[in-house]
Amino acid sequence: MRSLGKSFPGVRALSDVSLEVDRGQVHGLLGENGAGKSTLINILSGVFPHYDGQILIDGAPASIHSPSDAQRLGISTIHQELGLVPDMSVADNIWLGRERTRPFGGLLDRGRSIAAAQELLDRVGLTVDPRRPVRQCRVAEQQLIEVAKALSIDAKVLIMDEPTSALADAEVRTLLAVIKRLTAEGVAIIYISHRLDELDEVADTVTVLRDGSKVATQPMAGSSREELVRLMVGRDIANLTRRTPSAATAEPRLVVRDLRLQPDARSGRVALNGVSLTVAPGEIVGLAGLMGAGRTETLEAIFGAYPLHAQQGEMLLDGTRHRPHSPKASIRAGVVLVPEDRKQQGLVLHHSVRFNTSLPSLKDFQTLGWVHSRAERAAVQDKVDELGVKTTSVQTEVGTLSGGNQQKVVLAKSLLVQPTVVLLDEPTRGIDVGAKAEIYELVDALAEQGVSLIVASSELPELLRMCDRIVVLCEGRVTDDIPAQDADQERIMRAAMARQSVVTGSAG
Repeated sequence: MRSLGKSFPGVRALSDVSLEVDRGQVHGLLGENGAGKSTLINILSGVFPHYDGQILIDGAPASIHSPSDAQRLGISTIHQELGLVPDMSVADNIWLGRERTRPFGGLLDRGRSIAAAQELLDRVGLTVDPRRPVRQCRVAEQQLIEVAKALSIDAKVLIMDEPTSALADAEVRTLLAVIKRLTAEGVAIIYISHRLDELDEVADTVTVLRDGSKVATQPMAGSSREELVRLMVGRDIANLTRRTPSAATAEPRLVVRDLRLQPDARSGRVALNGVSLTVAPGEIVGLAGLMGAGRTETLEAIFGAYPLHAQQGEMLLDGTRHRPHSPKASIRAGVVLVPEDRKQQGLVLHHSVRFNTSLPSLKDFQTLGWVHSRAERAAVQDKVDELGVKTTSVQTEVGTLSGGNQQKVVLAKSLLVQPTVVLLDEPTRGIDVGAKAEIYELVDALAEQGVSLIVASSELPELLRMCDRIVVLCEGRVTDDIPAQDADQERIMRAAMARQSVVTGSAG
């Protein structure tokens, strides 16, 4: 890539960026949200047909002006935002546009499509039926399906944009093993990730972008985390040391006892088998576990996302029975959820920052059905300023913001209702280290104000840094409840894989 550049109305998104990727090499690409990484990969994958500069493949100039051009040249891209068709099967998604047909008559060869899809799924370590509709697969499974789809074109160059953002540690290990096999076969990989420990393991070279320009390209070996973060953000970020555990009050704010949830194969919902936990005012409790352990289901059950007939157990909120029949009822009770998938579940992308932020709080600004627009706008602006959302106006379409700023809007929306319990599902998924640090600070500040927080995350260092206690789930059961001072990654992983060991939670 030589002197690549791209402009949009009023902004230069990419300016004079050059880099080289060799066969069998993993080239890491780093930068904050908005640094130009997505623009660069959209040029390489043919999404942006017009750009400055030149692209060469095997030394020859390449004309890339459409996704089909990129695929024909052997460039395959796994975008951060999943591009699967929910109502089609896994196999049909993998072969979309390249369907397997019979030798005569042009009819679809379903058997060959399914068998070939199964081979690809086996390569990425995913055990799902290729005939299963994608809608029934969880986010982490869909991410691995995207990897299988990318592998299906026998790519020379594979671009991976945050491919592990929805994966638990075990699934990350599987994917990194796949990457090492591909590079051994001569595939060149451009790997975008905010997880620096992953780059340290798989990347040979790293390029750092900032404000649309390249600031450094250097060997990954010998590059320290502190140096890379400084190059990314243009400033030093303090080491994220462990939180000092809070002194939990005698009376917990939220008590969950023997929570049970019926599984649902259609939606991909896993069962809960007697989950018990507590969280006190000012306490941060982490939820750890592998994919399918029940972390998301626990949070969503507390939030009232499931029909009451599908779940059993007892929940108490400030000593009073909490049995929400809907998310709306939970919000009224002071319980809010920041969901795992902000684009699908947390935001209305084609509406403004203001619309999204005030949506669950409009009743607070109404009199006889009329919204007091001035008060609503002022409240939204205050919350946007408080959380440091980078936007030119609260009227800006939220879908145009970077991932980190979109996540801050989801948080602003949740906090505007003045909750007493905040449930966070993968709160830093797909955002850069600078935005992560800001969210960690926000979570700490909320705890200092007496808010109770439950945080589900597949990143164990994140839980160890953020939480006062870590509750570990395996197959919908609590297998450990670990005080912060006793927690380490090894103990958490043992509990996450303890399929026979079940302990009673702390709810009593």
